[in-house]
Amino acid sequence: MKTKEKHPTVAFLGPKGTFTQQAAIKFFSKRKAKFLELESLQEVFEAVAEGKATYGVVPVENSVEGSVNLTLDLLYKSNLKICGEILEEIKHSLIVNRGTDKSKIKVILSHPQALSQCRTYLDENFPKAKRKEVESTASAVRKLKRMKNAAAIGTELAAKIYGMKILEKNLCDWPQNLTRFIVLSQSDSKPTGKDKTSLIFSTKDVPGALHKALEPFASRSINLTKIESRPSKEKPWEYVFFMEFEGHRKDEKCAEAIGDLRSLCEFLKVLGSYRRAS
Repeated sequence: MKTKEKHPTVAFLGPKGTFTQQAAIKFFSKRKAKFLELESLQEVFEAVAEGKATYGVVPVENSVEGSVNLTLDLLYKSNLKICGEILEEIKHSLIVNRGTDKSKIKVILSHPQALSQCRTYLDENFPKAKRKEVESTASAVRKLKRMKNAAAIGTELAAKIYGMKILEKNLCDWPQNLTRFIVLSQSDSKPTGKDKTSLIFSTKDVPGALHKALEPFASRSINLTKIESRPSKEKPWEYVFFMEFEGHRKDEKCAEAIGDLRSLCEFLKVLGSYRRAS
C-alpha cells in the first residue's frame, strides 16, 4: 500500500453510516483521508480503477452469511489489487427518532441481512411489528426521519450522523458476527512478515486437477486460509477458485508455490499481498 500520500481519497459503499464506512474510518484512522460515498460496489471498483479514488473499501465476507459474491465477481474481472483487510465487529443497534415510544413501534427497517441476524431478538421483542427491507442499514436510519412509530437496525455511526436515538445495542443473534472488508488499490503492499495473499485460478476439467493445484502449497507447509469456487459466468458449469494463504507473494516459498501453480492452471491472477488483520 502506498505510504507517501498524506491525504488519500477513499471510496466506500454508501450511504453514510454503513459498516463499510466504519471499517474505512478504522483503517485510515492515522491518515487524513477524504471519504467518497458511492452507491454500489461496481462504482467503488470503477472509482479506484479510474483514479477518482486512491483506495476503495468493500465487504468481502461475513462470518455468519458467508462471502459477498458480487465482490468476488468484481475481483475476477478487475485489475485492481488488494492492499489491506479490515475485520469489523458487526454490532447492530435499535435506532429511533427521539421521543419514539418503544411500545408503539409498528415497523422496523433494515438491510435483509441485518433483519435476519437479529431475528430472535425481533421475534421476542417485536413479534407484531412489520419488518421492512431496505438497501442498507444506513438507508434504514435515514428513512426514519419521515416515519412515526418506526425503528431501524443500524450502526451507532448512522445514529450519530442522522441525529437519531439508540434504544438498545448488540442485538445480533450471534455474539461473534464479523465482516471482513478489503482495501482496493492500483498496487498491493510490501512484505511485513504478517501477510496474506489472495489469488484466483482455474484448472482443467480433469480428475485430480484441484488436488494437484493445492500440492505446491501443502508440500511447502503454506497454510491456506480460504478456498472457494465461483461460476466464471463465461461458460456454463465452468468455475474459478478464490484462494488465500499465509505469506507474501514475494516470500521465496510462496513465490515458488505460485510459480508451480501457474504451470498447472489454465488461468491465474494474483489479487495481492497485504498485512493480515488482527
